[in-house]
Amino acid sequence: MVGNRKLRNLLFLCQFNACKHNKACKAIYDRIVAKGKSKKLALIAVANKLLKQSFAITKSGRPCDETYVSILPR
Repeated sequence: MVGNRKLRNLLFLCQFNACKHNKACKAIYDRIVAKGKSKKLALIAVANKLLKQSFAITKSGRPCDETYVSILPR
């Protein structure tokens, strides 16, 4: 494994609560499990989403807004 061990452990613990309380994370988890993928893979995707959300909030300097929709093209 590469990366910060403490950060990985923290993300691992946070992903369980995120699947229950964060709408975006729950949607990702449900979508991946519905496709027939493993729950572990879905939890890794949720941890990645949490990491991206935390960096976006830190970079923008604004508080978290659950209703925010990105205007960037995909």
